[in-house]
Amino acid sequence: MSAALAVTALLLTAGCSSDSGGSPGDGTSASSGGSGTATGSAPSRQATAQTPPAKGTVKVLRTVTEGLKSPWGLAPLPDGNLLVSSRDDGTITRIAEATGKKTELGKVSGVSAAGEGGLLGIALSPAYASDHMIYAYFTTASDNRIARMLYDAKKPAGEQLGAPDTIFKGIPKGYIHNGGRIAFGPDGMLYAGTGESGQRGLAQDKKSLGGKILRLTPEGDPAPGNPFPDSPVYTYGHRNVQGLAWDPEQRLFASEFGQDTWDELNAIKPGDDYGWPNTEGKGDNPKYHNPITQWHTDDASPSGIAYAEGSIWMAGLKGQRLWRIPLDGTKTSAAPQAFLTGEYGRLRTVVSTGGNKLWLMTNNTDGRGTPKSGDDRILEIQVS
Repeated sequence: MSAALAVTALLLTAGCSSDSGGSPGDGTSASSGGSGTATGSAPSRQATAQTPPAKGTVKVLRTVTEGLKSPWGLAPLPDGNLLVSSRDDGTITRIAEATGKKTELGKVSGVSAAGEGGLLGIALSPAYASDHMIYAYFTTASDNRIARMLYDAKKPAGEQLGAPDTIFKGIPKGYIHNGGRIAFGPDGMLYAGTGESGQRGLAQDKKSLGGKILRLTPEGDPAPGNPFPDSPVYTYGHRNVQGLAWDPEQRLFASEFGQDTWDELNAIKPGDDYGWPNTEGKGDNPKYHNPITQWHTDDASPSGIAYAEGSIWMAGLKGQRLWRIPLDGTKTSAAPQAFLTGEYGRLRTVVSTGGNKLWLMTNNTDGRGTPKSGDDRILEIQVS
């Protein structure tokens, strides 16, 4: 049985854009499917977005910390420090923003890490100031689910993370394509990007939770105003969504791993069908919502995304670069621009600080390494 599953996984990942190392797939081969801000919520409302210049800039200011193991989710705390999830270890660690010191808060019970599955996205409760809750998306022995945990900084290191309280379960799991990004939107609702777990047909099945963007209340119920009655499904026809971000006008964008032709950045419209597996990239069938731009899978394999300075910034795993996508509303205003190509290896997560700086996290230790280093780190970068 184990051998058969392994062969199946290899066949599924061959030739597809992935989240893992050098070959396509999600967490362990190339790259799949990010979060808009520290907690995954929308950026603080700036002046009405203006069309940015065609060319931007990226400056690496410093390395905040290094020596991370299989890092996946990143959530800034109100005090400026950072929380990081380890996909394979199932732990959440606090990073001191000023010194880079790492303090393990605890281990999330129930995490079953394999392939691209494990402890994935994390986000802070919208009421974090009063409830001190951390939300996490993770893979168990039977499914992918979302739970929330109390963070008690008064307890000893390693014991500061409370037991997970599952608020939503039943998302299909697989060796590949587990999605995993969660983010609270400007409406206070919880959004989750899921994958079709290698079972393509799930993406078009509106009764399935796989291959979707879900919209939930903080308690895990289908959010009011969702396009399908009594359903958490917000959009469908996705292959593997790992990037979620909002612009100042509260428009949602999502990144998505392609198979072996086109990775995508999509503008999200409630109830729309994004085409997988019937189409990949831009097509001519009005039934499917076309991406606003697309990349060959060797150049992207996108995971996290963030909004800053009039553009979406997209972290590439297999592509090993940071993409800038300047926006004019929900369209591109100029050609995407690549930065840091090959300099830091696989880029997993990018998070806005609310201004012109971003946190950028690498993810090499669970892949096949990079020519430069297999040491994972968080960078502070300045963008324009």
